[in-house]
Amino acid sequence: MKRAILIITILFIAVISTACINNFAVQELNNKAQTYLNNGDYESAIDRLEASIDLDSTIFETHYNLGVAYIKSEKYEEAIKALSKAIELNSDKPDSYYSLAVAQESYADEILELNEKPSSNSDDDISDNNQSKKQNSAINMTPEQRKAAAIELYTSSIASYKKYLEKAPDKKDFEDINNQIKSIEEELLELGKTA
Repeated sequence: MKRAILIITILFIAVISTACINNFAVQELNNKAQTYLNNGDYESAIDRLEASIDLDSTIFETHYNLGVAYIKSEKYEEAIKALSKAIELNSDKPDSYYSLAVAQESYADEILELNEKPSSNSDDDISDNNQSKKQNSAINMTPEQRKAAAIELYTSSIASYKKYLEKAPDKKDFEDINNQIKSIEEELLELGKTA
């Protein structure tokens, strides 16, 4: 009996120790990522935040900061995924909805810009192709599919901006956000869709 209690105690201590070490590592990665974000080194911040998520994928702040870093890196599709996960983990944070709206709107803008560029695979377009890697799935879309995706993203961004206004405690930027919503609605009208 004493031996069983000793084994259980040792296992319990090992589990607690591992959890503490894991939490410390996550916190260190997040702190370092915040330093990188503050210094404008978004790729290094993304690396640290992704490593942090590998250790513990349940921390809202990690997903939110990853989404912000992706926005700063103009990787909007990835930002949308990270911010959606942040909202899934904690739906009470207004800034998550605002950042998600920015990512959705920016990605829609980027997709529509692809329709405006002539497609080419020449060596002269290598820098354009590297830039296009940011669009991920949009690269392989037809112009019609891009338009439909942009309409969906703009519509989603309006919903996210409205959710932000609903949850924002002081609504200091109410007029600015409403103007942004109107601007997106005008873009949707131009695309042949009403919001």
